[in-house]
Amino acid sequence: MICYGQSVLDLADELVDAYADVFSAPPWNEDEETIRQFATRLQTDARRRGFRTALAQSEAGIDGFATGWITPAAFPTDRAYAQVASQLGPDRVKELLTGALEIDELAVRPYARGRGTGRALLTEITADAPDQRAWLLTSRLATDTVATYRRLGWHEVTPRPGTKTGVIVFLSPNHPNQ
Repeated sequence: MICYGQSVLDLADELVDAYADVFSAPPWNEDEETIRQFATRLQTDARRRGFRTALAQSEAGIDGFATGWITPAAFPTDRAYAQVASQLGPDRVKELLTGALEIDELAVRPYARGRGTGRALLTEITADAPDQRAWLLTSRLATDTVATYRRLGWHEVTPRPGTKTGVIVFLSPNHPNQ
């Protein structure tokens, strides 16, 4: 199921609970403050251009979710964006990322893993990506996550020489500029 814009805020408590379940565990080890920040960010993110949330639900509640929006032409500098800009440089950021669907969060609860939930969420959220252009980033330390994205056909963007940071940028399987 896809929710667009602020309609997802009706599920904010459930999304925060799922986020905490996924990201408080290794390798993320996020604390209560970071989880609270996600709850606050969700309120702001829901107003971004092209914001959408893909949901995987069962009798247990929300098994997983993905959030995303259209990356603005004025590439952000907060969070991990500075690392991305450093690795790719302004021309590649513009060519590969701006105007594309940016997957911000992908969270699958431990009990729902290994059943295609992550694949289904990524497929659903990227189904109407502009010109099939979508991207995401993850930590280099999240080796299982990195392996999953590769297995699902996402392509790592090679950093410029000497700019490798703690994040990896991936382009969607059908991104035209891989």
